[in-house]
Amino acid sequence: MSGANGYSVLFEPVKIGPVTTRNRFYQVPHCNGLGHVRPQAEAAMRGMKAEGGWGVVCTQETEIHPTSDLGPYAENRIWDEHDIPALRLMTQAVHEHGSLAGIQLAHNGYHAPNHLTRAPVLAPSDMPIESAYPKQARAMDKQDIRDLRQWHRAAARRAREAGFDIVYVYAGHNMTLPQHFLLPQYNDRSDEYGGSLENRLRLTRELLEETREELDGHCAVAFRFAVDQMMGPDGMQAAEEGRAVVEMLAELPDLWDVNVSDWSNDSQTTRFQPQDGFQVPYIEFVKQVTSKPVVGVGRFTSPDLMTSLVNKGVLDLIGAARPSIADPFLPSKIEAGRIEEIRECIGCNICVSADTLGVPIRCTQNPTMGEEWRRKWHPEKIAAKGREEAALVVGSGPAGLECAMQLAKRGYDVTLAEARPEFGGRALRESRLKGLSAWKRVTDNQLWDLQQRGNVQMFTDSPMTAEEVAGLEIPNVFLATGATWHRDGRGRSSLAPLPIEGLPAFTPDDIMVNDLPPEDGPVLLYDDDQGYMGGVVADHLAEAGRKVILVTPGAIVSAFTDLTLEQSRVQTALIEAGVEIIPLHSLQSADASGATLACTYTGRSRHIPCASLMMVTSRARDTELFDALHDGYAGRFTTLELLGDAAQPGLIADAVYAGHMAARNFECDPAQTDADWFRRELISLDDMGGK
Repeated sequence: MSGANGYSVLFEPVKIGPVTTRNRFYQVPHCNGLGHVRPQAEAAMRGMKAEGGWGVVCTQETEIHPTSDLGPYAENRIWDEHDIPALRLMTQAVHEHGSLAGIQLAHNGYHAPNHLTRAPVLAPSDMPIESAYPKQARAMDKQDIRDLRQWHRAAARRAREAGFDIVYVYAGHNMTLPQHFLLPQYNDRSDEYGGSLENRLRLTRELLEETREELDGHCAVAFRFAVDQMMGPDGMQAAEEGRAVVEMLAELPDLWDVNVSDWSNDSQTTRFQPQDGFQVPYIEFVKQVTSKPVVGVGRFTSPDLMTSLVNKGVLDLIGAARPSIADPFLPSKIEAGRIEEIRECIGCNICVSADTLGVPIRCTQNPTMGEEWRRKWHPEKIAAKGREEAALVVGSGPAGLECAMQLAKRGYDVTLAEARPEFGGRALRESRLKGLSAWKRVTDNQLWDLQQRGNVQMFTDSPMTAEEVAGLEIPNVFLATGATWHRDGRGRSSLAPLPIEGLPAFTPDDIMVNDLPPEDGPVLLYDDDQGYMGGVVADHLAEAGRKVILVTPGAIVSAFTDLTLEQSRVQTALIEAGVEIIPLHSLQSADASGATLACTYTGRSRHIPCASLMMVTSRARDTELFDALHDGYAGRFTTLELLGDAAQPGLIADAVYAGHMAARNFECDPAQTDADWFRRELISLDDMGGK
């Protein structure tokens, strides 16, 4: 079918040195919070990508030596031969589906704190390590450099033994020694490894040559290189030294994997970079310089854009990290002409936040991500229904829609009731806020699927009473009735309502229906939630012409967004929009004259004149219908379950996951579902030879 749908070029094989990939879909290396700590989960997740049609599936950065210890983060390791069996699980899972397996060898230099190993931190020059821990990296001497080259060579040898087809030299994201040597801000050496670009490139050239020699034609050698730091003249630029590097090494690697750095630039959220393919202007020169195949990224979700980039000679391979997480079966769906079924990445970076927290990967669009091994969840398959015939889902937010969709896939007759005039709940409403338009993709995918199914009835403008629910005589009821933002100041700093009189108080719920504070004075936005919402609403109100004063008990605005690589952009955008920011203060009270704040540390108070309040604090679960059904009609139902924010307010990703799990667990053995919570990988008690 691929030839018939206009995308046949995407399914052509591509030769990469001594190996050939079956198509042009290339899952570039990306972290996932699994790694050496959870190798079976890692293998299952990567294997699912291969099953979904990705011709090349890479693992994440893989530490080559104890002097590059990224703990507590769960990346991969290839320190010695004891790491090979765990890595081989991944290559076998990928090969089982006919795909190539790639490994990104990494020594992270001053980016690796070595908290576990307590080894010396290495860098081109003396400098503080990247984390806030008060320790410095030492400048590598010639023996250190010789050691590094041997460590890298040995890691390449072990990678081949583990079954990898593509082995990386990695100089990207401002995270690795080869890139640190390349960049003058990190490299002030005066020997043959410093000074001129040719000298700064020497280590990279040596690693590429020695990796090729070690692999001896059995594996391809890939070079992942950040051509632009997006710092203008203060950093490497694609048009200057970035291009020069490609010209100097043009034919040395078998594959060029090109992007921008640092990670926050490479993985920008749609909030600040809505354009799919946004990296193309930085990397489009590469194929003009080298004859070797080129892979690039840029949150590609459109097969038309992918095809255009190949036909124009910009890319040979369509790279993806986040789109392959949102939909592991994206290539298969394009090949089969099922474009509408693709779960498009919304660029929220919830996947990134998991790695930043050191926990297994998750995704807003794909609730099965990270659960392939633990729960045996498959993104495209779900068990058929049991004895029950029908279910009622009340509420069409992300939890309700996901639950209804999966129940319908299982074969149940599903009735979906929504009190509002339109389906979508918070995902739809939040998508109307500045910068969040891509979040509507969550609702779009769920609704499209439901609308294709003959066993689903969907009703808007249908608020339900307990009596009406009972009257339907549907024995299985799932309530996704959501949550509303508190207007009275209850949040992290105060679990009790605050004394607020004589001043109008608004919440994000008001803004999402375009009920804005008046223009007759400043709006004091109190962000005691400290997630993404406070910064979004402040920016939204500023664009609407309001004077905004953002107060937060935190030291920075929207502290959560540090996990999604966008906090600096959030705070910069607010400053540029004219938002006044008052950190480290909590709201104590408010009256007609304004708000009284207290310093988080000293308790000293200050008064801020304002005309209205915007309360972004915490949410109240809407359980009224559940309580009435539970108290008055419980005996009539086989299933009566709260879902999503009505059960526990959280992220949209949490709501989607909860709806998905409720549908999966329905009519399943409770003992098995309980066991799935605790399925974990156990660490061997072997001393590994006493090394």
